[in-house]
Amino acid sequence: MPNSRVNRVLCVAEKPSIAKAVANHLAGGQVNTRNIRGNPYVKNYEFQYNFQTWGACTVTMTSVLGHLLSHDFDARYKGWKSCDPSQLFEASIEDFVEESKQPLADNIQAQARNCQILYIWTDCDREGENIGTEIRSVAVKGNPSLSQPGKTVRARFSNIERAHIVNAARNPIALDEAQSNAVQSRIELDLRIGASFTRNLTLSVQPMLRQHFGNDDQGVISYGSCQFPTLGFVVERYLRVRNFVPETFWTIKVMHEKDRIKVNFRWARNHLFDRMVVVILFERCLTAKTARVTKVQTKPTSKWKPLPLTTVELQKCGSRFLRMDSARVMQVAEQLYQKGWISYPRTETDQFDRDMDLRALVQKQTQGGDWAQFAQGLLNGGFSQPRSGHNNDKAHPPIHPVNFVNPTQLTQDESRVHEFVVRRFLACCSEDARGSKTEISILYGGETFSTTGLTVLERNYLDVYKYDRWTSSQELPRFQEGEVFEPTEALMDEGKTSPPGYLTEPELIALMDANGIGTDATMAEHISKIKERQYVETRARVRGARQDDDDEAASDGEAAAAPEAGRGRGRGRARARARGGRGSAEGRGATNGMQEFIPTTLGVALVEGYENMGFEISLTKPFLRKEMELKMKAICEGRKSKAEVVHETIEQYRDVYIRTQQRLDTLRAAVRKYCFGENA
Repeated sequence: MPNSRVNRVLCVAEKPSIAKAVANHLAGGQVNTRNIRGNPYVKNYEFQYNFQTWGACTVTMTSVLGHLLSHDFDARYKGWKSCDPSQLFEASIEDFVEESKQPLADNIQAQARNCQILYIWTDCDREGENIGTEIRSVAVKGNPSLSQPGKTVRARFSNIERAHIVNAARNPIALDEAQSNAVQSRIELDLRIGASFTRNLTLSVQPMLRQHFGNDDQGVISYGSCQFPTLGFVVERYLRVRNFVPETFWTIKVMHEKDRIKVNFRWARNHLFDRMVVVILFERCLTAKTARVTKVQTKPTSKWKPLPLTTVELQKCGSRFLRMDSARVMQVAEQLYQKGWISYPRTETDQFDRDMDLRALVQKQTQGGDWAQFAQGLLNGGFSQPRSGHNNDKAHPPIHPVNFVNPTQLTQDESRVHEFVVRRFLACCSEDARGSKTEISILYGGETFSTTGLTVLERNYLDVYKYDRWTSSQELPRFQEGEVFEPTEALMDEGKTSPPGYLTEPELIALMDANGIGTDATMAEHISKIKERQYVETRARVRGARQDDDDEAASDGEAAAAPEAGRGRGRGRARARARGGRGSAEGRGATNGMQEFIPTTLGVALVEGYENMGFEISLTKPFLRKEMELKMKAICEGRKSKAEVVHETIEQYRDVYIRTQQRLDTLRAAVRKYCFGENA
């Protein structure tokens, strides 16, 4: 039964674009728009709407601009030299509204005075839940009754398509207090840990840099519990490249020409590092003279279509295929979501619910675009249920298109990201590519060699998903088991192992994901931060030093390009010396557009300095942060309280801080070594 006492509802979205879209959907275009005092971007939208729960109501729809509250230490602790940095682990923290957001808070308080229901329309993730509780805390100042059970609710939605929004409006749910508490814990921990270590690090190292380089252009040397492990991954790979020592290996190559087709057989041992052993095995082959075919097998094979799209996968593919950094990919995806073209782009889910009408989504893509004909083919019998991954955050479906948009209406970057999302979705709804694979094995002087041939029979999803490659190889001549022949050519070849390549962004994101550094929604921010702090620099990876497989499927591993000499930068204008590698990029091949990360001298010094302290728990390794993220999950699942997690984590980091303080000379020695070129 509708509640007759409810006649005014205040709806608050996380962003102005969402507020406008939701208001227009619910009001059917019958909206009165009013400006608010003090902010030109946020509007109040007034309209009538018949809620399933409360009946006909007057609605005011407005928004915030992300987080409404800020958090900082009180005035006693704000000065950098106001206290020992270790005191920040327990210093009092204030929650407040910044001056720039005060008009938004004033507007919410004013609108809340006459409403009976506060309806939250923030994004449906942890951060959105926390922003929702911030909005409630401000609204309650104008109307204390909104703190009562059932007076503040939230909408559950993952895109702004009209039917989806209407369904969300009719089915309000409670705010998830546990998720909000997890975010509150993270905010407090990041502030306390980051501020204490950053102040200590800056006060300890910054004077050295200023004195050596003779300028005041030395910014904050910050520490972050996600920032440093991210930097640690980059430095670890850099040191592997720099310290790489090539090893000589030997292999046996066999080629046979039959029916005018040259067939190269691969040695089962691949290669060995003992030349004498390879010589002996090679001589056995030559002595035997003939080879015998031991296996001829032809069997069906498939290339699996991709899994539904998650945030992490979108960031990795954006870097690999679209040549856009992860921060830009997420920015563009957010724009597409706010305009109503794709679903919410922050999700860990790689499986579609069975009751989701995917064919209706495919139908919308038949209206135009280079993929329209393929989409129509899916509706004409080519549709296949998408694969299901192992992840489901229970909040949002995989990223997918929700409406058709003519690409000419989009910016260049929007068009590229949108096209990828559409093609990925259509590929998910298609059949796997199918082919026939022939394997031939021979025995030659007691050694096994083999070759394979692929014939692609049905491209299926590959016709729309241009980011994967799978092509037929040269047709193999006909061989019979037991057949004996004398190889056309056999030789012993020498080679050298190649160093790994520097980390690319897809590789870095994969490492962060596997080690629990940040969330799918914040990884791009942490990468941007270490670039902003000048701990790392990026450059386009060079193609040509080694065969580059970037353009293979997103799920395939990348072949690393050989490193070249590079220049890094310390803080300010300090320049690093040329680092180890195999020659400059010039003349070695064209860049392929994918960015790779090179640490600056300061970045290497910070990681090495902390590593050289020899502690079991390192600040540059992912273990501490991963443990913190697991505790956040425990809060969400009700297994731990906010107070428990904050106390446990603070004590962990306080112990590391104290031990670090005792060995600061080790850190300073690393700075002198890498930034100044002095012996430690």
